[in-house]
Amino acid sequence: MPASPVSHVVCTAALVILIFTMQFYYLHVVDNIWVEMVERELKEIADYVSDTLANLYFLANSTKTEVTLIKTLSLPSDVRDSTYMVEIENATGFAQSIHVYLKGRSGVDATSWILPGLKIKGDEYTQPIESGGKTVVAGCSRTVLPEKKPDIYVWIGYKQV
Repeated sequence: MPASPVSHVVCTAALVILIFTMQFYYLHVVDNIWVEMVERELKEIADYVSDTLANLYFLANSTKTEVTLIKTLSLPSDVRDSTYMVEIENATGFAQSIHVYLKGRSGVDATSWILPGLKIKGDEYTQPIESGGKTVVAGCSRTVLPEKKPDIYVWIGYKQV
């Protein structure tokens, strides 16, 4: 018994719908994999900056005098051909964490916590750093005031020429 013309139309329509549906889900899966890979790279950058600030803190705190330490950071110029931002998150004058995110797609991000008790010296040190050709530095300073507990300040910024 031959197949009816309606069954050919139904099968063809089902095949076309299946092809377009598979493309949509394929692109969705590929985008999810891309986001996961980028977030891992951003996490590595956040951990690197956080660890550098911690190392600078330990060095600055190991002395009894006032000191300012600055270290040049080796940051990649981009992540998967995308520009990213690095910033110290500020919690009422205290450095809370390093937040790294893609510029223009802030939902793709990573955070790394900083040692508690570190301070930020004013708003100019909380500005986000944009990836690219500029040299970025991390800094830590220890100030000693008479009869007062020493203050430790941290920051990230562009290297001054």
